[in-house]
Amino acid sequence: MTDLTEAWPAPAPGAAPLRRMVGAQASLELRTLSRNAEQLILTLIIPVLLLSLFGHEALISVGSGSRIDFVVPGILALAVLSTAFTSLAIGTGFERRYGVLKRLGASPLSRQGLIAAKTMTVLTVELVQAGLVLIAGALLGWSPHASGVAVLWVPVLLLAGTAAFTGLAMLMAGTMRAEGTLAAANLLYLIMLGLGGILFPLTKFPAGARPVLKLLPADALADGLRSLLSHSSGLPAADLLVLCVWAVAGITLAARTFRWE
Repeated sequence: MTDLTEAWPAPAPGAAPLRRMVGAQASLELRTLSRNAEQLILTLIIPVLLLSLFGHEALISVGSGSRIDFVVPGILALAVLSTAFTSLAIGTGFERRYGVLKRLGASPLSRQGLIAAKTMTVLTVELVQAGLVLIAGALLGWSPHASGVAVLWVPVLLLAGTAAFTGLAMLMAGTMRAEGTLAAANLLYLIMLGLGGILFPLTKFPAGARPVLKLLPADALADGLRSLLSHSSGLPAADLLVLCVWAVAGITLAARTFRWE
């Protein structure tokens, strides 16, 4: 009789390659998100709904220029805000509360791998959001007024905005209780939605408040996208600098203070 041990390969224990582990974790994150109705409403439905409501010229004046030209770049910024900040902060906060991060810490997946997986998930969702916003904007009559060079700077600005909001999300989720993160993330979402130059131009606010509002990451991202897509300007260096400062500060503080348990 043939020895069965000779017919089977010898076991080879060990962790899978990092690329495969990150891909598997990112796939799990996306499947979890797709089953969460609240997160889908926040990330996919609300931006398109606000674009449909605020894209009409009769709703509110933006001064010179078309209302739809003003709103579409702002909604793109809102999509990044909702995914890279609000959704990520709330989701990570509750993962920490329920011990998910602690269990993942005992797995071969490193912290860097987990962050990479979450980053892949955020960027994937943002691509879907951008597609939906651009399609909805086109149906409402929007067409970008951008040169080829200006369009090339759009991904750079979006990545900087994603880094800024991701750092703030991880900082909040890693230092506050889950319930506090839920309340604070939603509150800041509403504040930046109203004051961050997304739906309303800064000219609607008191002159003394405008310099402060321009330092908000939401306003920097919305204004930068607006200058590229609606005014065909060059690289918005000041807006990019604001986003980079927020990104470095948020990521640095999050790395130093994040509590995984």
